[in-house]
Amino acid sequence: MNKLLELLQSESVLLLDGAMGTELFARGLVSGGSPEEWNVTHPERVQDVHKAYVEAGSNIILTNSFGGTHFRLKLHNFQDRVVELNRAAAQNARVAADAPDHPVLVAGSMGPTGELLIPMGSMTYDECRDAFAEQARGLVEGGADILWVETMSDLNEVKAAVEGARSASAEIPICATMSYDTRGRTMMGVTGAQMVQALAGLGLTAVGANCGNNLIDTEAALAEMHAPRPS
Repeated sequence: MNKLLELLQSESVLLLDGAMGTELFARGLVSGGSPEEWNVTHPERVQDVHKAYVEAGSNIILTNSFGGTHFRLKLHNFQDRVVELNRAAAQNARVAADAPDHPVLVAGSMGPTGELLIPMGSMTYDECRDAFAEQARGLVEGGADILWVETMSDLNEVKAAVEGARSASAEIPICATMSYDTRGRTMMGVTGAQMVQALAGLGLTAVGANCGNNLIDTEAALAEMHAPRPS
């Protein structure tokens, strides 16, 4: 059952939430601290952010797990707590999503690893895929309705993330967005058209753009995504 497509049948426009990190800083997170750790140390504050976005009208809220792979969590020495912290992230969002009397979906946020794939870096494709699989397992266990691969620059990292996410659940909807910030291209030079063409066979429910340098580049990338009509 694809909950995202079901919701789109009843709502022609879906509103997502906004920033998580700045909201946590406003609630006491210090520079250099781990947002993901707050899922277990300050769950009520994380839930408060989610609730505020739901009350503002969000149909979809993203979990506090953007840096939830072991590559990113290793910066805080939490690399052995991937499943725990991601499970808690989804559970916190679930509290807010289940409160109103209308459907709100929980999207498991899966951001970049912060590493570069071979040959530009040292991370192998298999290591990348397995890192996202571990993260996705925690998000699914915590009750995510969607797995949301976001703010990517490298198509191969997107592919590895989607493959890892799919290994955690054969049925859950998966969406992917890339960040367009250099003349309508990602940091790795990917255009909107190239993204759609490269990912067309992966069974994604939706693709899109987020973050980026400015709204103009983002809108241009989205226009390109609509143009190719890949078979």
